[in-house]
Amino acid sequence: MEKMESLRGLIKKALQASYAEFVSLASDCINLLASEKGRIGKLNVQGRLIEIDPSGEAIIIGDLHGDLESLGYILKDSRYIEKAKTNSDTLLIFLGDYGDRGSNSAETYYLIMKLKHLFPQRVVLLRGNHEGPRDLLAHPHDLPNKLRAKYGDDGKILYSKIRELYEHLYTAVLVRDFCVMIHGGIPSQASTSDHLRYAHKMHPKERHLEEALWSDPSDSIKGTYPSPRGAGKLFGENVTQRFFKLMNVRMLIRGHEPTHEGFKTNHHGRILTLFSRKGPPYFNASAAYLQLDLSSKSNNAYEMVSCVKKF
Repeated sequence: MEKMESLRGLIKKALQASYAEFVSLASDCINLLASEKGRIGKLNVQGRLIEIDPSGEAIIIGDLHGDLESLGYILKDSRYIEKAKTNSDTLLIFLGDYGDRGSNSAETYYLIMKLKHLFPQRVVLLRGNHEGPRDLLAHPHDLPNKLRAKYGDDGKILYSKIRELYEHLYTAVLVRDFCVMIHGGIPSQASTSDHLRYAHKMHPKERHLEEALWSDPSDSIKGTYPSPRGAGKLFGENVTQRFFKLMNVRMLIRGHEPTHEGFKTNHHGRILTLFSRKGPPYFNASAAYLQLDLSSKSNNAYEMVSCVKKF
């Protein structure tokens, strides 16, 4: 393994990376993700679902949307780099939405890919709706403009590489007997865990991937209702309960929704939403990440308040 850099050094490299360095890192990350199958450290990779035994610690990060400063703060506050260097039993799990709407989309992508490159068995990259398939691309999607502004015509080639990366990002994480992590929401018609594992292959004929990337919980409905986002659905607590029984879990941890305080709960605390970036266009008062003991016996988010780290 290459010599480890400090967090400050990694952020500096993200800000100053040349086109050649960036495209090489993206290619390496694509190849690495494409090779991940079966048991890898404490990860069990099956399709686009990662299963994890309920042990050790996880640092869980919600939407970043190009906020490199918040990502740097989380890595410093959680001491993740130091923990990973010493082979500690700590995972870093990103819930998706790495770029768009922030001033450092390109640099944020560089840093998350660098972390995956440095600690391949300890970093998990989920797919958000801003990393969706071409028929479900979020708007505004300004990443191509950011890359072109920074790298000129080479930015077009780099963008095509990052789009290739999207196809290898994971749909969900399952912590056995505890929780599921998904960017958006529950695939309301899922009747087997394979509907998460292979949602990317079933798309667009089946809507499992669309709902995993785009859906939102609602406390005021039963069943599902068309989403005002134009993709995905709103889903009620009965949908959540049915999915939990299918997956044998007690909680859903997700991103996708801006929250004024950095996190929120739905469905009597069985769903925890994390929002890990600050600034325009959201102007939320706080952002948050989760520092979670994966062996937790918590039944809901109310019992995990001390694990939510606001900043």
